Amino acid sequence: MIITTTPTIEGHKILEYRGIVCGETILGANVFKDFMAGMSDFFGGRSKTYEAELSRAREIAISELQDKAHAKGANAIVGVDIDYEVLGSSNGMLMVIASGTAVVID
Repeated sequence: MIITTTPTIEGHKILEYRGIVCGETILGANVFKDFMAGMSDFFGGRSKTYEAELSRAREIAISELQDKAHAKGANAIVGVDIDYEVLGSSNGMLMVIASGTAVVID
């Protein structure tokens, strides 16, 4: 399945629009990950732990997006947007939402 942030797919014609699809995921950060991220903040540098969690959350959201488009009979998704938010009383949850338009292309 072709997934793109653009409204069209070069070399392909959109034959049908099947509707908006969304994939969501919410992941929690545990105490150990928070500690390790805090150490990165203290000593400087990037937090590979949080980067890995962010990447995992994005992959889950895109996978759900693809599953929902497939269920609508689509073979591509255009106009994909990915949003990130932190949730919870101590901002301990990461939410990733991927949305786009499910389409049938030639």
